[in-house]
Amino acid sequence: MSGIGLTLFVLIVAMTLVVTYWAAKRTNTASEFYTAGGGLTGWQNGLAIAGDYLSAASFLGIAGAIALFGFDGFFYSIGYLVAYLVVLYIVAEPLRNLGKYTIADMISARFSEKKVRGVAAISTLTIVIFYMIAQLVGAGALIQLLLGIDYWIAVVIVGVMMTIYVLFGGMTATSWVQIIKAALLMIGTVIISFLVLKEFNFNILGMFEQMKTVTSHGESYLNPGVKYTNGVDTLSMMVALVLGTAGLPHILMRFFTVKDAKTARSSVVTATWIVGIFYILTIFLGFGAAAFVGSQDIVAANAAGNMAAPLLAEALGGDFLMSFVSAVAFATILAVVAGLVLSGASAFAHDIYGQIIKKGKATEREQMLAARYASIGVSVLSIILALFAQTLNVAFLVSLAFCVAASANLPVIIYTIYWKKFNTAGAISGMVTGLVTALVLVAISPSVLSPEGTAILVGDPIFPLTNPAIISVPAGFLAAYIGAVVSNKRDEKKYAEVTVKANTGVK
Repeated sequence: MSGIGLTLFVLIVAMTLVVTYWAAKRTNTASEFYTAGGGLTGWQNGLAIAGDYLSAASFLGIAGAIALFGFDGFFYSIGYLVAYLVVLYIVAEPLRNLGKYTIADMISARFSEKKVRGVAAISTLTIVIFYMIAQLVGAGALIQLLLGIDYWIAVVIVGVMMTIYVLFGGMTATSWVQIIKAALLMIGTVIISFLVLKEFNFNILGMFEQMKTVTSHGESYLNPGVKYTNGVDTLSMMVALVLGTAGLPHILMRFFTVKDAKTARSSVVTATWIVGIFYILTIFLGFGAAAFVGSQDIVAANAAGNMAAPLLAEALGGDFLMSFVSAVAFATILAVVAGLVLSGASAFAHDIYGQIIKKGKATEREQMLAARYASIGVSVLSIILALFAQTLNVAFLVSLAFCVAASANLPVIIYTIYWKKFNTAGAISGMVTGLVTALVLVAISPSVLSPEGTAILVGDPIFPLTNPAIISVPAGFLAAYIGAVVSNKRDEKKYAEVTVKANTGVK
């Protein structure tokens, strides 16, 4: 990297640290640490949601997936975008009205037993770890390419920085880092897309025509089936992507940072516009990388294709644009992992420590200490796991996190809000079944086991699908239903209270 490029890189990182310092002076209570005191406006939170959602998987992983596999890579863009409609119409408003800091708070608004909160917290931590590994893998590959340092050193650097954001700045710092990053990411993406279109003489139809011949896949590059030859596997992945967002703890946690449900809805509308525009532009990132970088160079830089976007920026705009795009990608990762650490820390400190161990009697100081210790713990565990996942595509890793979220969290969230006969037994059985089914099927799938050694372990996969959502999501819904029916215990008065509260916000 040139001196100018390195300066730009350091400048963006320094800006995020200044934000953290500013936020640290405004973070003194548990509410300020977890939810920024609920003081964000609709547009601010919308930008922060987009900044949280447009992760390394979106920017690095999808660009690489489209560049290498064409239409099959665009499946991720479609799934991530459609997922926001589920959040907007089903989850956002009731969640904001019922919850306080975490998903477990929302579920506990109807079921007060500690077992429910404990299982919800464990589910949250599992999803956070999966998602975090993806971000750290992307960060490690990025810094390794730019600075020429070892992958493990790069992962540790990112891990330390994300921990600093959360330890000192809490949700306020995390939110503003996400807002800044969302703006920078959109600027970078628009610039690259403009340059790609310029190379194709601003002829979109001509671009599609040329893409039939620029890759080794030929015309099939523009059709599904290059990577995902199994239609059931493709459908399973789409189920995970479309339904998973509504169960992601770090996204849902953002609805607690605004004052009411109306602001939460406006946040989602703002985020949907930003996210929608971005995912349309991933077509230009992927096609541009395939045409002007080439699959050989993309794979040579990173086997999973995660460096396609920075390499495209270098090909079209030289070292300066590559440095800017890489710095933005780094800021992207830092913002997302900070949000992930915060949601993982809140699950442990607020749900497990504050509500289960301390029975809701923890002082502000005890809650803050527990949250900060939990932040360090989540960070360390994620760093260790990321060191063994270097060869995996980050978009794929995130799809697994979406699968767990859709299988374990979404069934219980929906039943809690909308089903009168739902009860504690149903909530526990749904979360446990969804979580265990997703994890077990992933562990014995081609994602983990491969005879050629291209996955994490060498061996023959027992389960044929790379993403088990088509099995695990129905299993979560069915187990929650059966658990509730078999138990047959219900509190219709409590359901009536929750229904009114979920729809009106009346406490």
